[in-house]
Amino acid sequence: MRIGMVLDAPFPPDPRVENEAISLVQAGHQVFLFCLHYGTQPVSEKHRGIHLKRALSNSLEYKLSALAYTFPFYSWCLRKKIRHFIQENEVQVLHVHDLQIAAAAFSANKSFQLPVVLDLHENRPEIMKHYDHLSRFPGNFLIRPSRWKKMEEKFVVKASRVLVVTEEAKKELLSRCAKLPSSVTVIPNTVRRSFSEEAFTEPSLLQKYKDNFVLLYLGDTGLRRGLKTAIFALPKLIDELPTIKLVVVGKSSADKELKRLVFDLKLTHFVDFEGWREVSLFPSYIKASEVCISPLHRNPHHDTTYANKLFQYMSFGKPVLVSDATAQKRLIENVGAGLVHREQDPVDFAEKVRSMAQDKERSQTMGLLGKAFVENEFSWEQTSKNLVHLYDNLNP
Repeated sequence: MRIGMVLDAPFPPDPRVENEAISLVQAGHQVFLFCLHYGTQPVSEKHRGIHLKRALSNSLEYKLSALAYTFPFYSWCLRKKIRHFIQENEVQVLHVHDLQIAAAAFSANKSFQLPVVLDLHENRPEIMKHYDHLSRFPGNFLIRPSRWKKMEEKFVVKASRVLVVTEEAKKELLSRCAKLPSSVTVIPNTVRRSFSEEAFTEPSLLQKYKDNFVLLYLGDTGLRRGLKTAIFALPKLIDELPTIKLVVVGKSSADKELKRLVFDLKLTHFVDFEGWREVSLFPSYIKASEVCISPLHRNPHHDTTYANKLFQYMSFGKPVLVSDATAQKRLIENVGAGLVHREQDPVDFAEKVRSMAQDKERSQTMGLLGKAFVENEFSWEQTSKNLVHLYDNLNP
């Protein structure tokens, strides 16, 4: 089958898009990926078996994307390009990556009437409520998450198949959309076995933290990710765990506020802000850690998604400490791969860290359970089978 994936961003990188495309290529399909470029990448090339077809974009078009469901300009800009992409590559089915480009893709498809697989990477209408630019003018006036939610429901109903990232996301979507459960497939953002099996180790990082009890956080450091909970918990732990160190690998616009909090609490000796590092260094940071954390705040988005970092942590056999955001709580408790703390509760967070530090045998067991789960059930090689099955049974 000739599958036309549609993405309104440069590529690479996008792990979910790449993983899905490679799995479909390996299953015998041809994958053509419509993506954007800003004058620095080839218009057409082959990447790991994927036929990349890049459309030239610009800064104005990028800004209009935030207004995709306020004014139709963004859809107008892209639909002609997508229409050309479909025609030129003789696409048989459209695979639309996320909500932002959905209107343009469905509009372009009117004259072709191809089956459409709508791939919802996240609950975009809900997470938008936490975007900084939507809390102030003109964003709070121009961009309405309620409008995005209405459009999401419209396109979910129109799509031939819908992909979501967790069972919780599927349940939430079906609660508000007239859609058969069998037409919604769960494809989690898991990691490939090669992430741990072929990992490069940076000795200097292992040496740097060899005398510390490392709490590791990987990824975006936005306030909704819960790092304040971990920072406020540290004063409750340093007397019993004087070598404790919170290591943060990632960045966001909230870093200044987080660093100020660490300074005000006199915790600079106990927190390392490493900034964003190459993904190739993640395994070394994970190996250097004792406990890996995901202290997400609860909200309708976080309750229905998994952070990819969970599977990165678990693939190296590290015990995890997560907040009680619904999806990750269910996952970790079912697997036995770590402990769960009440969201935004530093006291409970500290108590769970203390418990894991005191019972090292139990922590090691939790880590091994997580590792076995990822290797045997929840690696990309396993979870992608549902995607391949969907396409094997989709009639163009």
